[in-house]
Amino acid sequence: MTRIIHSALLLLWAVVASGADKPDAEMWIAEAEAACARVTSYTAVVHKQQRVAGKLLAEETILLKFKKPFSLYMKWIKAPYKGSELLYVAGWNENRIRAHRGGLLRFITRDVDPMDPGLMAGNLRPVTDIGISQLVKTVAINVRKAIKGGELGFYDKGDEPVYRRKTRILEVILPNDTAGGYDGRRLVINQDVENKILIRIRVYDLHDQLVENYGYEDLDLDARLADTDFDPANSAYRF
Repeated sequence: MTRIIHSALLLLWAVVASGADKPDAEMWIAEAEAACARVTSYTAVVHKQQRVAGKLLAEETILLKFKKPFSLYMKWIKAPYKGSELLYVAGWNENRIRAHRGGLLRFITRDVDPMDPGLMAGNLRPVTDIGISQLVKTVAINVRKAIKGGELGFYDKGDEPVYRRKTRILEVILPNDTAGGYDGRRLVINQDVENKILIRIRVYDLHDQLVENYGYEDLDLDARLADTDFDPANSAYRF
């Protein structure tokens, strides 16, 4: 009898221990949101790639400056849009973007709405959706919707070095429901182990095709940005 009780306790311990290793999606996303909320300004090199109208576009590499509540400066530092610049400050310029292309078109500066058809033609999201706060917000909406429906798959895939940072890979499996308003079927997320910021996300569709890929390299969470960093008159800019 003692042996039976001992075996049962070992089995119970094994079940509890295995359950403890399973990631808690709600706790995880809350932790990522809290980490992002503590950041007031930052700089990064953004890697962005999207599938638009069925075609996977070339990766864009962008220098990003961001300051809360919402000031945004972007400069494309590699082809295909090298030299392009964009500036957006909430409440300034009638909430329009100031932007110009690189190359021969660099002297033509335009003020346009973030949802301008010309800007949206090659994008799935407006440029005002870029940034680590928007990334974690998008993930949170999808995760919590799936949790509420009882249809979330959430898996810890171990560690992986990304952009010279130690990250933890989290895989999110969302419902196979095109009418549910989800951003994809599968999300693969890299979370910085040290600061808990989400620094890369890859979104796959129902056919496991890559649809969106965003990464934040050289992320400086202590960047001291001034108003001049978001001023078109800045001598380092070409507006």
